[in-house]
Amino acid sequence: MQGDIPSALGGVTPYIQFSSPDASIRDGKEGHDIEKVEDELANIDIYDPNRPRFNFSRRIAHFTWAWYTLSMSTGGLALLMYAQPHQFPGLRQIGFCVYVANIVIFFGLVSSMTMRFVLHKGTFKRSITHSREAFFVPTIFLAIATIITGTQRYAIPEGSESAVWLISALFWSYVAGSLFVAIAQYSYVFRTHSLGLHTMMPTWILPIFPIMLSGTIASVIAETQPEMNAIPIIIAGLTCQGLGLSVAFMMYAHMVGRLMARGMPNREHRAGLFMNVGPPAFTALAIIGMANGLPDHLNINQGMVLDMKIIRPMAVVGAIFLWAVSLWWFGIAVVSMIMSPPQYFHLNWWAMAFPNTGFILATITIGNELQHEGILWFATAMSICLLTTYCFVLFRLVKAVIVQDIMYPGRDEDVLDGTDN
Repeated sequence: MQGDIPSALGGVTPYIQFSSPDASIRDGKEGHDIEKVEDELANIDIYDPNRPRFNFSRRIAHFTWAWYTLSMSTGGLALLMYAQPHQFPGLRQIGFCVYVANIVIFFGLVSSMTMRFVLHKGTFKRSITHSREAFFVPTIFLAIATIITGTQRYAIPEGSESAVWLISALFWSYVAGSLFVAIAQYSYVFRTHSLGLHTMMPTWILPIFPIMLSGTIASVIAETQPEMNAIPIIIAGLTCQGLGLSVAFMMYAHMVGRLMARGMPNREHRAGLFMNVGPPAFTALAIIGMANGLPDHLNINQGMVLDMKIIRPMAVVGAIFLWAVSLWWFGIAVVSMIMSPPQYFHLNWWAMAFPNTGFILATITIGNELQHEGILWFATAMSICLLTTYCFVLFRLVKAVIVQDIMYPGRDEDVLDGTDN
C-alpha cells in the first residue's frame, strides 16, 4: 500500500507496508503496520536483526505516549509494596525508593516526549490524533494518578493541614483533566475514525481509565481529609468510578464479540488483554476504600442517615462480585499468552503489570475486610509474581532500547492503523 503523506522531517514522502519475517505476525496485524518513513527505509525489513541502526535524534521521533506505561507500572508497584499484608522490616522504605524512582522516571519521560515534539515538528498533533498512538495519551494521567496516591501513602506527614489541602487540590485538578480527556478523545474518535469492531483492542478502554481512577484516588485520600472535604471527594470519586466502569463494560461487550468472531488477537498484541483486568479490579478496590472513608453516621439530607454497618458490607459484596470479573479476564489473558507468546518486545507488555496491580490490591483489600489469612497469603504470592513480571518486562525494555527493537520506524505505537482517516 503506497501514497504520499507529509514526512515527520519535512517534505512529502511515501508510506509503505512493512514486511515481517513471520507470516503469523503479518497476517494478524491485518495491514496495520503502515509507517511514515523516509525514502531510504522503503525496502528495509524492520524485523531483520541486521537492519540499519539509527542515531538518537532519529529514534526519538518514535518515543510514543505508550512509554508512560512504565511510569504507571512503577507507581503501582510502590503502592503494592505499601499495601502488603505481610510486611518485613524495610519493605516500605523500599517502596518509598520505588515511589521516588517513579517520579524521576515520570519527569524523564516528559522530557523525552518534549524532545520528540521539539526536534520533529508536527509529531505532537499527529500523536494525539493518530488512530493507534492516541489511545495511549491517557497513560500520562494514569501515571499521575499513581504519583498522587503514592504521595498520599509515602510523602504526606501526619497532621499536616497544608499537605492535606494540597492533595485535595491535586485530586480535583485530576478529575477535571481526566474528564476532559474522556470526553474529548472519544468525541474525536467518533467523529474522525472508522474503526471496525474486528480490530477492537483493549486500548480502546484507555481514554476512560483515568477518570475511573479518580475513585481509586478518592478511596486513598478520603480517610485523611477533614469531613467537609472527604464527603465531596468520595461522592465525586464514586461518580467517576461508576462512569469509568460503565463505559468499560460497554467496551467489554465489543471485546467479547470481537474475540468470538475473530479469535484471539495476534500474539504480538495479546499482552494487552490484561488491560481488561483493571476496571473491575480498581473499582472493587475503590468502593471498599470509599465506604471505609465515610463517617460512621452520615447525615446526607435532613435527618436521612446512612448506616455504615450496612454500607460497608454492601461494598465488600460488590467488590467480590467485581473481583470475579477481573479473575475471569486475568485467566483469559494468561491462557492466550501461554498459547502463543509474543516474539518481539512491545510497550504493551506493561499491561501485565499495572492492571494486575489493581487486581492484587483488590485481593488484599477484600482479604483485610474478611480477615482471611488464606486470601492474604494468596495476594502475597501474586505480589511476588508481579514483582518478577515487572523486573522481566523492565529488563526486556532496556534490551529492546539497546538493540533498537523499539524507538525504531515501524516498531512502535506511531505505526498507522489501516483504518486511519
